[in-house]
Amino acid sequence: MSNLLNHPEILNKARGEIDELTGSDRLVDEQDIVNLPYLQNIVSETFRLYPALPLLVARMSSNDCKVAGYDMPRGTMLLTNVWAMHRDPKLWKEPERFKPERFEEQGEDKKLMQFGLGRRACPGAALAQRLVCFALGSLVQCFEWKRVDEKYVDMTEGKGASMPKATPLRAMCKARPIVGKVM
Repeated sequence: MSNLLNHPEILNKARGEIDELTGSDRLVDEQDIVNLPYLQNIVSETFRLYPALPLLVARMSSNDCKVAGYDMPRGTMLLTNVWAMHRDPKLWKEPERFKPERFEEQGEDKKLMQFGLGRRACPGAALAQRLVCFALGSLVQCFEWKRVDEKYVDMTEGKGASMPKATPLRAMCKARPIVGKVM
């Protein structure tokens, strides 16, 4: 929501996609998520910039190996800094910019590691992605959102393993007409 409040044109595009799919007679449903690619791109871009955990779960090398040209003896604990990888200008164009459209390009989604990668990836990754899309889609469909003032929402990260926002989000919302129709 913070990113959408700072980029109202993206919020409006997501709302338009949802309204086009659902009309004004029903609420977005979990089954609709597959037909809302822009909303999925927003969630992917948010996870790229603000991963749930900046460091993936630690791994231990079972054999001597090389990682990025460095010798890793057996038993070395390996940490993957996904936060840094998702902001690497060698991998991403304009890495600090919130740009959901980047995931419309072929192969961009393959660089995203929000829940790990390979056989050790989070088994609930697909469920988490769908539920976050569904929750965000519901908020976008049901409410008009605005910042509390003209200043951009502060995106500074706070301290902690999950990198919470330093300043909690404060926003204004107003129910859209669909809420009255379906309730």
